[in-house]
Amino acid sequence: MKNKLTLAVAALGILALSACGSGSPSGGAADSPGNDAGGALEKITVGVIPIVDTAPIFLGDAQGFFKDEGLALDIQTATGGSAIVPGVQSGSYDFAFSNLVSLMVANDKGLSMKVVANGVTTTGDTNKDFGAVVVNADSPIKSPKDLVGKKVSVNNLSNIGDITVSQVIKDDGGDPSTVDFVEVPFPDAPAALENGIVDAAWIVDPFLIQSMETGSRVVSYNFADFDPELDIASYFTSSAKVESEPELTAKFQRAMNKSLDYAQEHPDEVRDIVGTYTKIDEATRSKIVLPRYRVDFSKEAAQKLADATKEFGSISKPVDLEALLP
Repeated sequence: MKNKLTLAVAALGILALSACGSGSPSGGAADSPGNDAGGALEKITVGVIPIVDTAPIFLGDAQGFFKDEGLALDIQTATGGSAIVPGVQSGSYDFAFSNLVSLMVANDKGLSMKVVANGVTTTGDTNKDFGAVVVNADSPIKSPKDLVGKKVSVNNLSNIGDITVSQVIKDDGGDPSTVDFVEVPFPDAPAALENGIVDAAWIVDPFLIQSMETGSRVVSYNFADFDPELDIASYFTSSAKVESEPELTAKFQRAMNKSLDYAQEHPDEVRDIVGTYTKIDEATRSKIVLPRYRVDFSKEAAQKLADATKEFGSISKPVDLEALLP
């Protein structure tokens, strides 16, 4: 059972991730398109969500990886994924960032989207990841199967949160169809949990850290528990753009792959650059668990995610991973 829940709690402003305006805060090529000696950079617009997950593209921009490919980035930030796919479909974005379930849902509805680069991957550590299902310290819920019949918050319904949590509950011997998933924005989820509005909350960093510091307890690191090799989100565009502009797509892909490798190898720079496009303070950035950034996809984990997405009703037909992934 899934429904939306309207909360009368204040957003946690000091950690809000939606503070960025449009454009690229990284100070890279997007600030002055055509700033190479010959003025020949091709400006492209990329839609992202201003969260830790997207640090590699900001780092890559600052390091000049996109400029090296002749590209000037105009990084446009959105408060959530709801506008991302339509933005690509309409041509407002050349490329964009979204979780894989959103892309599976889009393609199921006939919007032909194509992944061109990986985005973010679980740590694979079932004891320490950047997203988790948490409960209050005194909650009787001890394991995923104890979530049966309970009210659990996720940031969006029929998406990667409730899909992975449902699978983890099933794997633990519970019936996920009895869980009442409710939609609560991440900034509001810690307060919803603490005030008893929900029995459990799926939260990602930095809100996970904030919640745990006020006494919540982890029931499941659902991404890692779902599959230790799960790739969660990616950079994508329309299939039509890939076909009509293969050279541009290849340039973006090469620069993005360099950016992912660089981010993985320089975690301190990841923490630093996150402070340039979010309101996450330095003390919190030093504590958050960073995801993995890698170039290669786990096709096995992606197939498992696709199967679960269909099983739990977010899509109507099997996912063609060959068409979706690079």
